[in-house]
Amino acid sequence: MNRIAYMVLKNFFHIPAWFYKLCMLGREKDPHTEKERYDFLRMIVKKVNKSGHVTIDVHGVENLPEENGFVLFPNHQGLFDVLAIIEANPHPFGAVVKKEVANIILIKQVLQLIRGFSIDREDIRSSLKLINQISEEVKGGRNFLIFAEGTRSKNGNRILDFKGGTFKSAVNAKCPIVPVALIDSFKPFDIASIKREVVQVHFLEALLYEQYIGMKTTEIAHLVHNQIQEKIDEFM
Repeated sequence: MNRIAYMVLKNFFHIPAWFYKLCMLGREKDPHTEKERYDFLRMIVKKVNKSGHVTIDVHGVENLPEENGFVLFPNHQGLFDVLAIIEANPHPFGAVVKKEVANIILIKQVLQLIRGFSIDREDIRSSLKLINQISEEVKGGRNFLIFAEGTRSKNGNRILDFKGGTFKSAVNAKCPIVPVALIDSFKPFDIASIKREVVQVHFLEALLYEQYIGMKTTEIAHLVHNQIQEKIDEFM
């Protein structure tokens, strides 16, 4: 948490203006395009990361599909994950977060800006409805980010099993699945220090619908999980 406080102090005079514009861009009928909203958020994230002594080392941007309408599936190491992915990824995306964090200040405003969703993991009917809604939006050309572990790993760069159900929206949309390997993303906020840290973001080769058609979602989850862990192990 030392780094979060340091980031706030370093950007103290910018925060009121940034927060106000985040709120304005998050309005349901805001006239700006999704790309314009995302670019503003990405500008803030880059400045905050830099001021917090965190460098994002990006690999594989060329693996991101040229056309929108794909789903990113990263491993989940902590609160810094989304900041790393936003800086690394030039394409706008929505995100799915658990209901418990959806109303936390700043997370709420960012979620509204990127037109993301919160999910109640205990409400099966609501979850199925959300899966269908995301599928339709992906078919319409939107991108999404979903953490397939369901919760953050507390074992550093060892990842938890991926849940098959989290891949249903991508399968229903018949869209590319992009595995994302995060390395050392837990360090910026979990280590009580403000020393410089490097977080690696690896966009792996997209898994196209033609490559996973006929596979069960549990099989897809296992495949993506192993690809990410192998990439992490390669760089550790």
